[in-house]
Amino acid sequence: MTEKKNDDKRFNLSEIPIWVHIAVLAVIALVIAFTAYKLLKWNAGTAQTEGVVEGNFEVEVQDQVFLLPDDKKAMHEDDGVETILFLGNDILTYYSDENGVVEQVAAKTGATCINAGFPESTVALKNAQFSSEYPLDAFSFYNVSKAIATRDFSLLHDNEKKFEDSRYDKGAALLEELDMNTVDTLVVFYDAHDYISYRIGMNPDNADDPLTYSGALSAGIKAIQEAYPFIRIVCMSFPMCYAYDASGSLVNGDMYDFGNGRLTTYYQFMMDVSGATGVTFIDNYYGTIDADNSSEWLLDNIHVNAACNEHMAQHFVDVIYGEQ
Repeated sequence: MTEKKNDDKRFNLSEIPIWVHIAVLAVIALVIAFTAYKLLKWNAGTAQTEGVVEGNFEVEVQDQVFLLPDDKKAMHEDDGVETILFLGNDILTYYSDENGVVEQVAAKTGATCINAGFPESTVALKNAQFSSEYPLDAFSFYNVSKAIATRDFSLLHDNEKKFEDSRYDKGAALLEELDMNTVDTLVVFYDAHDYISYRIGMNPDNADDPLTYSGALSAGIKAIQEAYPFIRIVCMSFPMCYAYDASGSLVNGDMYDFGNGRLTTYYQFMMDVSGATGVTFIDNYYGTIDADNSSEWLLDNIHVNAACNEHMAQHFVDVIYGEQ
């Protein structure tokens, strides 16, 4: 009886036309080929930025938009003027004319845009205890945000004259004189100085560790939120950059790890902190500069040109205020 059943199975399989087998194999091959093609294209990471809009990029731009709750909005008295405060470093200060990203946002929106950037500063601290031998720590995002929240600018003033660049003392005075009740939006925009300065990425035992990029960002945002819950905060990611390794060779930040992660690791930290603190994240990493177009948009290994500033300014305006 068993032998007869086996014979029947062999007979039924043999009755299936050969073209059915070929068709099934062809479909499987096509699926595998299509998957491999899409994977290779994704890994390539190239994005054409000339004459196309955000939605046309092969890479996915990962903006995250959070709106302030109505109860926090109600705490802010509208003065009829849109005021945007920018905190950051060279990405805000490298240009001091209409080519700067802050100035281009102002031109596109008509808003009052305040540039409180401090050159070469980082988000995280270099030293756990402030050292007069490294005065730049005073102008980190962590300490600047603390000064804004507490209205104590003594650390900034004590160190502003240690730099020949007048933007340190002018920026400190600007922040001290600014009435934060007039600020509608605060933008945190730093380039990749934390990455090239070897700042630690995160501390798994302390989410607000100011010696780490993610911890300093988190602690600074929370300090401002607690002091001024009615201000909308926006984190703008850095674009891609290059850096020098120990041998002096130029390396792609997208690919090279100095010991604390690649540049994309820091990007992910900013995205994660933004989500955890409920602030808007604007992605300037994907869909902006890549290895193929870096010569067109970078002035050197890290500083961007006016065209890139214009692109990032427009991206900010489109996300925050709608396409204009």
